[in-house]
Amino acid sequence: MNPRQITVLGECVADAFAEPANTSNELALRVLPGGGPANTAVSLARLGTPARFLVRLSGDVFGRLFRAHLKASGVDLSDAVQAAEPSTLAVAELDAQGQAAFSFHAQNTADWQWTFEELARVDLSETACLHTGSLALVQQPGATVVEDFLAAAAPHATISIDPNVRPLLVHPDIYRARLAHWCSLADVLRLSEDDLELLLPGTPPEQACDIWHAAGARLVVITRGADGVLASLDGEQVQVPAVSTSVADTVGAGDSFTAGLLHHLGARGLLGGRLTELSLDDVAEACRFGTRVAALTCSVVGPNPPWQSQLAQFAAADRA
Repeated sequence: MNPRQITVLGECVADAFAEPANTSNELALRVLPGGGPANTAVSLARLGTPARFLVRLSGDVFGRLFRAHLKASGVDLSDAVQAAEPSTLAVAELDAQGQAAFSFHAQNTADWQWTFEELARVDLSETACLHTGSLALVQQPGATVVEDFLAAAAPHATISIDPNVRPLLVHPDIYRARLAHWCSLADVLRLSEDDLELLLPGTPPEQACDIWHAAGARLVVITRGADGVLASLDGEQVQVPAVSTSVADTVGAGDSFTAGLLHHLGARGLLGGRLTELSLDDVAEACRFGTRVAALTCSVVGPNPPWQSQLAQFAAADRA
């Protein structure tokens, strides 16, 4: 079965990584297209899902980089907004384990300026799933517009949300205040163990799943790095182990996992409504697929998710 379209809404961010410079008083930066929703859209398209990206793209040097990258990956930009504001920049510092800490340059940038008029003209009739999250849901003035768009889409499409908490830009209290409302809209809530600790400090993952089910989310998936994945469908829970890989860095791993999860569900015709046909076995299988996509993303520098052909080669090598 061919997967139906998944529409992703959110930001595209210039991820800058420090590299060795010629002299001690210089800092060389390698800039790669990133941003959680953009990474998810790219990963979906590379996996073979028709992926449309609702994004506000600046005309600056970073915006041109984003557009070229997204098009080269096969992302549908037919509803992208040509924005007058500058692009968002994130500077990443990697630790010895490849974990990234970001500093953001994001004031008054293109990504957060959504208007009702820009989203009102978007046709979702061919969309099986609408995915969003990260800063698009909390950065004003556009965040309220995005929430209203999700509410309008919910009767017709599966809603997927990844909070992707960024405490350097937005205090976690802002996310906490909105999370119950997002759960009331969402069919799928995917977040990392770092997000969990910021949103519900000290809460066991199993208990957090129950809290978010009670708020309305049917499927809650918590990615836990090397400890794998905890998934909970209406309170029925399953653990899926991580895939062993050599880690260059973890940038974009969670975003590509989400893409793998949604791609797998979509390819089996399980998206497009309230997940009423979904079983725990379906969830476990989709999570296993997502962990393979994330592992390949971790094996290269930056948010560079695999193509379908690379994933097939990886699966074949794993079976050998």
